[in-house]
Amino acid sequence: MLSIEKYQKEFLSFLGDYSVVKEPKGLYEPIEYILGLGGKRLRPVLTLMTTDIFGGHYKEALHAALGVEVFHNFTLVHDDIMDDAPLRRGKVTVHEKWDTNTGILSGDAMLIMAYQLFENYPPEIFKALTKLFSKTAIEVCEGQQYDVDFEIRNDVTIPEYLRMIEYKTSVLVATAMKMGTIIAGASEADQNSIYEFGRNLGIAFQLQDDYLDAFGNPENFGKQVGGDIIENKKTYLYLKALEYGSDNERERLIHLFNNETNKTEEKVFVVKELFKSTGASVATKQAVHDYTNKAFSVLETLNISDDRKELLKAFGASLMNRSV
Repeated sequence: MLSIEKYQKEFLSFLGDYSVVKEPKGLYEPIEYILGLGGKRLRPVLTLMTTDIFGGHYKEALHAALGVEVFHNFTLVHDDIMDDAPLRRGKVTVHEKWDTNTGILSGDAMLIMAYQLFENYPPEIFKALTKLFSKTAIEVCEGQQYDVDFEIRNDVTIPEYLRMIEYKTSVLVATAMKMGTIIAGASEADQNSIYEFGRNLGIAFQLQDDYLDAFGNPENFGKQVGGDIIENKKTYLYLKALEYGSDNERERLIHLFNNETNKTEEKVFVVKELFKSTGASVATKQAVHDYTNKAFSVLETLNISDDRKELLKAFGASLMNRSV
């Protein structure tokens, strides 16, 4: 077993060999740009680590890990276009640096490139990986559509929101981990359990992301703080504020999210104060804790040693306590 930092280093080395600009440069330079922006590399690290944990060798999982990372970055390019986001990981987004058409086309190419990376595996493993990946890719699209739909709805429920973030974010975390067990030849029971671990961890991760979007440090967070508020996203914070708030607080919040004439900076400030005064900010941090513990409870069912369970638990705990 390696440290998280070592897995990251090994993956980045593999990514560096992969990221070579080809012709036409107008297609491949934006791909190299987005893949080179950094980020936590959470998903590929999970694929490598899970392969090792279940008795494989992490190097066998490098192509799958890269496939997951390329796909993840493809979704970011297209999400940024849909959200008209100016920043990604503290840098200009692809569609801002080039243009919208370039972002669409380069993103499309990345989706295809992700599938190509799975072709490096034997037929049975390739079949299992691509079947799982196709299911996940569709769910991510469904999650994105729910996210778009929720922007113009005032009746979004918390169960609906949790389903949206499960599809949009957590299924890819779960898939990254399950791919590691597939490559390692783990039992079907362990494959399903590690998927459940990743699914709950992914929900906790996204809820933490929601919290940081409002209350994170912009220098550390890498994205526009308050972006979800500006885009009128019905996040967990927003929904909890509606649940816990007084009639007056609920009316103010709904008005702010439906009035396009509000000044952006003022709107972000007032909404954040409402998140705090209603208790929504505290409730969101508690939800991060609860879903992380749900993930940890799954670890007891895995057919691996206690020290390897502790490694997964330590990784989950580090995500719960992150500030970026």
